[in-house]
Parts: sequence; C-alpha cells; structure tokens
Amino acid sequence: MVNRKSNSPWGSSYKEGLPSTAVNDNVDIDQNVKATITTGSIDVATGQWKGVTLSDEQFTIDATHESVADGTAVLSPQRANHDFINMTGYNDLSIAIKATRNGNFGIVAVMGPDTNMYANLTPINAGEVLRGVTKPLEGTSIFASLLEDSAQDVSPANTWNVFTIQGIMKTQKLLQFQITNNTGGPCDIEFAYLRSV
Repeated sequence: MVNRKSNSPWGSSYKEGLPSTAVNDNVDIDQNVKATITTGSIDVATGQWKGVTLSDEQFTIDATHESVADGTAVLSPQRANHDFINMTGYNDLSIAIKATRNGNFGIVAVMGPDTNMYANLTPINAGEVLRGVTKPLEGTSIFASLLEDSAQDVSPANTWNVFTIQGIMKTQKLLQFQITNNTGGPCDIEFAYLRSV
C-alpha cells in the first residue's frame, strides 16, 4: 500500500462559525503494513526477560531402565538434572515407550521428585498421582486422576510406541511418569517425551 494525503476536516481556527483552513492543510496518512516478530516480553514484577516458548523439535530420550522385573514400577524421566518434565508454556505432550518385551504396561502421571520445587513449593508429595478437574459435572468439582492407565499395550517389542496427551498436563511444572512392567517377565524400558505449544 502507498501513503496518501488527505485534507484535514478543518483548520486550526474558526471565525464566525465558518471553518478557515490553513494553507497546505494536508495530512499524511500512513497505510504501510509492517511485519512484526514477537520474541518475548519483560515480566513487570521482576524485570526479567521471558522468551517465547517453542515446541520441542525432537523427543528427549531418557536413560534406559534395565531388567525391570514383572510387576515393578519405574519413574521417568530419571536422568540427573533432568528428572522431571516442566510443561510451563506448553499445551500438549507426547510420550513414547520402547520395551524389549511385548505386553501391557501401567502408565500413571505422578508428581515429580521431591529434590525439586513445584514453582516455590517444597517439599512436594513426590510420586503422588496427579489429580485435577478436566470436565466439571453440572457445576460440581470432582478431582480425578489426570492419567492412570493400568494396561496399555506396548508392542511389538523394540519399537517406539507414541502416545499423545492433549491439554491436561499443560500446567504441570514437576511431572514424571510411573511405568509398571505388566508383561509377565523382565524387560528393559525406554522413555521419551516431546512438548508442543
């Protein structure tokens, strides 16, 4: 679009109820479209810069749980300095499980380890099943488990099985998954996750 000029509706003064216009009373009208890029904002309370949250490009793969006995539960993620998932700024979460044995696995979303704070809260109830209200029933609030699957098929063996969790984990700052081997025998278990805005 190009800039244009237009006459101003009146001059700077009136005389006897009639407008008087000044010489060259044109007004420039800017009609340019300008692209902008949002890179973040400054927190008013702290003065700290907060960049825009972007979706993860690739899965973060956790260390392998080796020789997990039947009926035994493990927590993922488990790596040092990387032992929980922070969903701040993200909406959806994809998790992936790969095991060396076909069969069912229990998958439960739990509160992360008590070695970390939940925002500024400490100590937290580590390992507790995460509860919340996802669909209020006729004005009542019922806290229910956010994700608790006792028998999810993970097969065939040695392949990644990807599961998408939409929306319900988006406010969790200290998230882990408890994975229980219900295959009938020992196996290695791998876990990975990917967050989406």
